Amino acid sequence: FLCSCNTKRNLVYFSDLNAQESDLSNVPFEETENKILPGDILNISVVTSSIESNNLFNNTIPGTANGLSTYRVSKEGTISFPGLKVVKLGGMTLVTAKDFLTTKLSTLTKDPTVNISFANFRVTVIGEVARPGSFQVTNNQINLLEAIGQAGDMTAYGRRDNVMVVRQVDGVRTIGRLNINSVKALNSPFYSLKQNDIVYVEPDKSKEQSINQNNRYIPIVSASISVLAVVISVLVRR
Repeated sequence: FLCSCNTKRNLVYFSDLNAQESDLSNVPFEETENKILPGDILNISVVTSSIESNNLFNNTIPGTANGLSTYRVSKEGTISFPGLKVVKLGGMTLVTAKDFLTTKLSTLTKDPTVNISFANFRVTVIGEVARPGSFQVTNNQINLLEAIGQAGDMTAYGRRDNVMVVRQVDGVRTIGRLNINSVKALNSPFYSLKQNDIVYVEPDKSKEQSINQNNRYIPIVSASISVLAVVISVLVRR
């Protein structure tokens, strides 16, 4: 009783790319570094030649992995750092923040080595994917295709021509739509994902049609089963 839909769907990513073409140098690509935002949690470690300085700057929380200290960025974009008190890192990239802290700490100790990373960089992928959910990003950067891959790839019903990315910047939500059937998607500012982005893969019309068609058969199947049960009951009694 179940129907199948014969609607033709384009399941190929970047289908406008020539099959023999491997050089994408002619495709504009915008790669942006993620910036530190209010509410972010940062892993920061400092290594120096001084045991006293190491103990001061690495106020490690028991049980924290890799001996890293964590700092939450305030609404004003600041953190409270040992020896420096209040430091503003909001709006900086991780590289800029690392250089900034290194310069500041150099006034207090000799040749400090600073490591900084996001502790709460997560993206969420929902909709027509194999494994929807939230995923922790460990290397401080992730793009749209990598996130979809983490979610087990799109299903056959996922719309590749209208992938939605929901992003919050300065308390304002913005929505980007990407057509990943085209290589032009690589140049979208929404292709490189930011902290807490939500990716939504919309189902195509054939999914809705298939569900509606199948739902129409449910009462028929149920009625048939009921009639069959009655017939079997009568035959058994005989």
